[in-house]
This record gives sequence, structure tokens and C-alpha cells, in this order.
Amino acid sequence: MAETIVMIHGMWGSGWYWENFKCFFESKGYRCVVPTLRYHDMDPNGVPDPRLGTTSLLDYAEDLEKLIRELDGMPILMGFSMGGLLAQILGSRGLAKALVLLSPAPPYGINALTPSVAINFRSALMRWGFWRKPFRLPFAETSYSMLNQMPSESWKSIYDQFVYESGRAACEIGFWFFDTKGAARVDESKVTCPVLIITGEEDREHPVPVIRKIARRYKEAVTYKELPGHGHWLIGEPGWQEIIEYIKEWLHQALSKPA
Repeated sequence: MAETIVMIHGMWGSGWYWENFKCFFESKGYRCVVPTLRYHDMDPNGVPDPRLGTTSLLDYAEDLEKLIRELDGMPILMGFSMGGLLAQILGSRGLAKALVLLSPAPPYGINALTPSVAINFRSALMRWGFWRKPFRLPFAETSYSMLNQMPSESWKSIYDQFVYESGRAACEIGFWFFDTKGAARVDESKVTCPVLIITGEEDREHPVPVIRKIARRYKEAVTYKELPGHGHWLIGEPGWQEIIEYIKEWLHQALSKPA
């Protein structure tokens, strides 16, 4: 039976984030399941569902857990950015055969509000009530934070596909110390599967010092890789083919080891 990969997109996205990865891994015999998070299935030029603004990470995780439990067998979870945090949450629930985390958002207890991140989110942070409203970053902030290692001529076409994101989910990541429910909390001791974390040295969305703290939490279970010349958009930056090849080889080795 073919291995299944559930690919979890990040903020402002949908399944299109994974086009490169889905095509590659399907060509290698994997079954790829690419869900779209709650309320993200919308026209980028449309009006977001107002319920999106108060949607929690726990809501996203609930939907994904339901999907995973309906699959035949335990999947590999592959998450990008916020999707990387959701993959960690699901992994701590015993729902993953392996975790592949690309530029993952940090869980509860790790400060995500570095200076570069504050610059990235300055327009949202200055908007009263942003923690309960759908939001989308302006083009300039997105280009600076997420696409800085992409060719500048591609920025507009990528940005035009972004949809709105939950203000609540963003606050649960960035302001976890105010969240009484601890939506971003991950019990790393319950993640018993192999973990691969990949980050770009030029990532301004989740900078290297933040990602290193995530990696340290997984101790001997983690394989950690920093990529020079790469930023946040690992799913599409020049050189993404090498990243995919590395993941393929890592999965082969990780899944071949006796339990």
C-alpha cells in the first residue's frame, strides 16, 4: 500500500501551496491528501466569511484530525509555516507516522514575536480588534516577510492568490501567553515518530533562532536542516527541487528503520 502524505498549508493559503510537492511525491508513488483549512476555500478577491476571524488553531486541528482518522493507515504529516505547527499538534495526538516541518510556526512557550516578525505584522497589530477579525497582510509586508528569496517578478502572482486568515489563530501563535486555552500547545514528549525540520537561513517569518528552539524540543527524534540562501517560501523558492529530494531520502530512511 502506498504511503499517504497529508500536506497542511500555512496562513493565507490553500491547497495550491503544495502544487510542486504534490506532483513530485505522487510521481514517486505516494498518495497525497491536500486539505484546505476551514474558511480558506474562497476567492482571493472575495469577502471572507466573518467566522474566520474567530477560528482557532484548535478548530483547524479538529478538522484535520477528523480527516486523518478517516484514512486507511497512519499518514506522514507535512506542514508549512502555520501548517507546521498544526502538524506538531496532530503528531502529539499520535496521528503521524512521521512529521516533515517546513519553516514551521512555533508552539506555545516559544516567542514568535521577533523584530522581523513585528515588522511583518505591523499593519495587523495596529488594527484594533485584529484578534477577532479576518486579515491579510499588504503586498509590501508579504514580499518582505515571506517572499524575500523569491524572484521579485513572481511576487505579485503569488500574492494575488493569498486569501484571508484568522486573527484569532495568529494571536494564539504570537500571543500564546494570553491564551487561556493554550491552543498552540504541543506536548513534544508524546511525539514518538521521526521529525524533520527544515528552515531557511534568510527566513524573516520564522527566523532561525526560533526554529532552533523548536528543534531542541524534539531531542533525538529530530533531524534539523538549515538552508543557506533560502527564506520562508521553501515550497517554491529557487532550489525547491533539492529540498524535495532531501525530504524523499529522509522519508525513505526514517520509514525503513524498525519501530
